[in-house]
Amino acid sequence: MFSLAKLSPTVTDMIRFDHSHVFVTFHQFTHDKSPTVKKALSETICSALEIHATLEEEIFYPVMRTVDAADPVLEKAPDEHADMKRLIRELRAIPGHDDRHDRVLLELMREVIHHVADEETVVLPAAERRLSKERLNQLGVEMNKRRVELLAPQAGKVAISHAVGFSGSTTAWVLGAVGAIGAVLALATAGRRTAAQH
Repeated sequence: MFSLAKLSPTVTDMIRFDHSHVFVTFHQFTHDKSPTVKKALSETICSALEIHATLEEEIFYPVMRTVDAADPVLEKAPDEHADMKRLIRELRAIPGHDDRHDRVLLELMREVIHHVADEETVVLPAAERRLSKERLNQLGVEMNKRRVELLAPQAGKVAISHAVGFSGSTTAWVLGAVGAIGAVLALATAGRRTAAQH
């Protein structure tokens, strides 16, 4: 019998990939880029962080709180996400040609780096120690399905920002290939759901 859980990355691998995606995008950002490219890159980062935070808040953190409710990293995560969302709102309101745009993006990325360091050194290893491989895979499937739902309404905007921000970059091809894998998993999920309904 076909099992999507066997094909899906684990929830912890998906979280690490999200972190990498944001950092790869940020590494494309330089002061001499055009305002249009700067804005496209910051929009790609903002959309990725918003979706990532939602996935963690809805799927990953609730499970981890049942494993270790007193984890200080989990306790402060909602406040860190709130700070990031505040900076995202501020960044989106600033045009790419405004000097404040670069300053706010750098402030956002400082928050992200601190948050990612905590997750990758504390929370993700704890999840891999305390949860079974099967559970990690199941959560990965749930996260992938929810990601598709969150991306659907803004797919066009995300694609345009990504294309403009990564224009001329070989990294775009790498991220595009990873995106294609996500699309295949989404189609497999949809096929499984359809089969289950019949």
